[in-house]
Amino acid sequence: MYPSQVTLVDVGPRDGLQNEKQNVSTADKVALVTRLQAAGLREIEVTSYVSPKWVPQMADNAAVMAAIARPAGVRHSVLVPNLVGLQAALAGGAATRPDEVVVFAAATEAFSQRNINCSIAESIARFAPVVAAAREAGLKVRSAISCALGCPYQGEVTADEVEAVVVALKAIGVQHCGVADTIGTGTPVKVQAVMARALRHYPLTEVSGHFHDTYGHALANIYACLEIGIHHFDTSVAGLGGCPYAKGATGNVATEDVVFMLQGMGIATGIDLDRLVEAGGFISEVLGRPPVSRAGKALLTKQGRTWA
Repeated sequence: MYPSQVTLVDVGPRDGLQNEKQNVSTADKVALVTRLQAAGLREIEVTSYVSPKWVPQMADNAAVMAAIARPAGVRHSVLVPNLVGLQAALAGGAATRPDEVVVFAAATEAFSQRNINCSIAESIARFAPVVAAAREAGLKVRSAISCALGCPYQGEVTADEVEAVVVALKAIGVQHCGVADTIGTGTPVKVQAVMARALRHYPLTEVSGHFHDTYGHALANIYACLEIGIHHFDTSVAGLGGCPYAKGATGNVATEDVVFMLQGMGIATGIDLDRLVEAGGFISEVLGRPPVSRAGKALLTKQGRTWA
């Protein structure tokens, strides 16, 4: 029995755009969030509070948060890498305050050392005060466990390794466990095995999948999750994003493709596919390229859209 309804978190404005080399204006970022909300998205990862030295695309984080509409029933999340990032996210008061923050940890020591220059245990210890402060401020804390299904440095990742990180994050008070296939090497059987470990420690309502489509298995992996009842996924409008650790990676699974599949299965999302496709077309035009989304590109082509 598949879930009757699925919740999608569109991470395009944050995880997608932060990989773009060209500058995307604050106005266009706000317009993208506005269009996603109009399409029915009720969970959107808007920006990240990281040093502009490392991620200049996100330097306008507070300006974006201040400018977006905040309709009732929509949850806006931001990524915070440390306590300084959380303090910045809260500094603007109600005008810029997120509803949820995202923290992250790697499933392998190799990736943790290469990505954030510390061990997994050290990264968890760094996030402990962030989680405590966020929850004290009334914010929900969601996690992302990167490289849970493959590591660019280590290769194969075991379910035991992933479960150890799940346990560590639960111990510091993280409320939602996101399992991420960062380099897109996961396959359905492996995905189900890893998700089963997360479900030992978190309820079904608080486990989600974040899949990259590098090897074309993202939709199959989501289907495998649906088979075991998981109904919460990260997706990215127009397939925005990429993976700097896997050459040729196409990045996050496209929201349009996931919605198209779910509609075909009779699973509700609350999302208007036509409006979603328009949002994908909008940001693709801003970036000067066709959407990565197969469904989005096909539907826009039917409307007469063309790209050079």
